Amino acid sequence: MTPSRTVRWTAGWLLAAAWALSFPLFSALAPHRLWGWCAAAGYLAAAAATALGRRREALAAALLGAVAVPLLYLVLTGQGQSEVGVIERSGRLLLETGRLYVDQPAGVEEYTPYLPGMALLGIPRALLGDGSGDGHQWAVRLLGDARLWCATVLFGGMRAGRRLLGAAPSPLLPALVASPVVALPLAVSGVDLPLAGLCCLALAAAASGRPAASGAALAAACALKWTALPAVAVVLALLAACRGRRAALRCVLVTLLGTAALVVPGLLLQPGELWRQVFAFPTGRAEVATPASSPLPGHLLAELAPWGWYLTVSLLALGGLGVAVSLLVRPPRTVVAAADRLALGLTLAFLLAPAGRFGYLALPLLLAAWARSASPAGPAVSRVVTVSGPARPAPPAAAGSAAGPDRAVSAPAAGAR
Repeated sequence: MTPSRTVRWTAGWLLAAAWALSFPLFSALAPHRLWGWCAAAGYLAAAAATALGRRREALAAALLGAVAVPLLYLVLTGQGQSEVGVIERSGRLLLETGRLYVDQPAGVEEYTPYLPGMALLGIPRALLGDGSGDGHQWAVRLLGDARLWCATVLFGGMRAGRRLLGAAPSPLLPALVASPVVALPLAVSGVDLPLAGLCCLALAAAASGRPAASGAALAAACALKWTALPAVAVVLALLAACRGRRAALRCVLVTLLGTAALVVPGLLLQPGELWRQVFAFPTGRAEVATPASSPLPGHLLAELAPWGWYLTVSLLALGGLGVAVSLLVRPPRTVVAAADRLALGLTLAFLLAPAGRFGYLALPLLLAAWARSASPAGPAVSRVVTVSGPARPAPPAAAGSAAGPDRAVSAPAAGAR
């Protein structure tokens, strides 16, 4: 590692340590404070190891302090943010009653602001229980905890996406996992991680010319949280630009059918509760106020007056329209460009939403960082696409010239748009 890179990595670990130390000082949540102490120790050790030129030891220290130790302790002691219990309750309700939501919830703890697909991640806990009185209690708690299944979807999606793109091993990926962007939600909540993993997989499948696989990943994401909808628009733009409209149409059909199969049964059983808990509650329109109230621009505007909510929703719609127009005018043609556009759309959505949390911004950061770690050196799409008729080899003299209407044309070269 060159001296300049050593300085940058050392500074990065020190910055992460400072961020982690803010949680024991300012957070009122015990899991956050515990994570902060453990992560700060890991990041400081990583900074010291990096300064000594021991890069692998630095990464191991960061992963141990920010991920392994706090995650295992919180899981084995049954601690975590309320989202963990919400997911596990949904899985239990699904198995016991076939329903997903508590009827007429009386308090915030009874709301489930997720679509039906999230309940699947809570089924292991419903099947295994909490391990009370079991000689293998620690194993039961580990295997049943929703955080670990959320992490499984995240890492599975990122790894599968990298394989589809043929990406070489990158030190950026384990550093990303060790960073606060992933380590904190992984240890205390995990609820946004499966959405990120599925978005990574959908982008990679689209860039590698697999519209059906991309549609399946999008369907799974859309069945978790409705905030996955911007990913559908970005993936379709990427497919249309690099593979043509037919591939984009195939992707959207798979997405619609898959989402309907996962969401419609819950919608038919509890249409009122799905609307109240999944859409009204997160946007601040339910009888019970959402705890997502970080002082972001949208929330501050919504709190100004009764008309503030309509103003921030209008701004949110304008932001979404702007991103949609950008996809039409200048569609992305690489994984990095598509991930950046999706990250931009999600950032605008989280900033302008009537209710939100600073932690939501980890999702766009994760997408942008993963894309750079997985982006291949060659073109984003390298297979041959047949426009019409069978492909015929071009004569040597025509190499590099434009293909005729009934010849195969190569996919566009990489280059962020």
